[in-house]
Amino acid sequence: MQVDEIWSFVGCKQKNVTPRIAANNPDAGDAWTFVAIDADTKLVLSWLVGTRDTGSASEFLQDVSARLANRIQLTTDGHKMYLTAVDDAFGVDVDYAMLTKIYGKEQSEKRYSPAVCLGCKVDTVSGCPDAAHVSTSHIERQNLTMRMNMRRFTRLTNAFSKKLDNHLHSVALFYMHYNFVRVHQSLRVTPAMEAGLTTRLWSIEDIIQLVDSSASRAA
Repeated sequence: MQVDEIWSFVGCKQKNVTPRIAANNPDAGDAWTFVAIDADTKLVLSWLVGTRDTGSASEFLQDVSARLANRIQLTTDGHKMYLTAVDDAFGVDVDYAMLTKIYGKEQSEKRYSPAVCLGCKVDTVSGCPDAAHVSTSHIERQNLTMRMNMRRFTRLTNAFSKKLDNHLHSVALFYMHYNFVRVHQSLRVTPAMEAGLTTRLWSIEDIIQLVDSSASRAA
């Protein structure tokens, strides 16, 4: 299992939130989406939109833990919030490693380009993780897929979410489509089919029927 968080914002970036904006839109500011993916089936097991802190990370990983039947190997980046969050969610019942990327100095003329990655540092935090499977490559590639397929996550545009509810619904629909409708290129089936959650390829109509059924029960 690989875990990462991806940045976006609602209304405006956190640094631009003024008292007036906050009064009109209490949810304005940065919105971080935590995501967990199974490296074998490419199934996105869980996601949560929140703040980039220990509280959100703990809530997210406790949901991940509740969905698992077996002990897993987990890899996160080197953000310190994961140390407490993983311990709260799994205790010692996990093989957990942190992978920290080491970057060179940023180039001032390349403001929106990432710095050059010089290498990686791996730290074993809990259990006995297999070094061959300590990686965040799959979750980082999934984050790229998310940015490429959801306009709300595209940088330097005016397509960002204006309301948090719309942002949450958009993320939920994206992952429903990703897991059950979109055929993964390397798998040639959907992640849900590869994971054994379904035996058929779902359609957009199937998702709409789920929404209609949920609305009917709520009524």
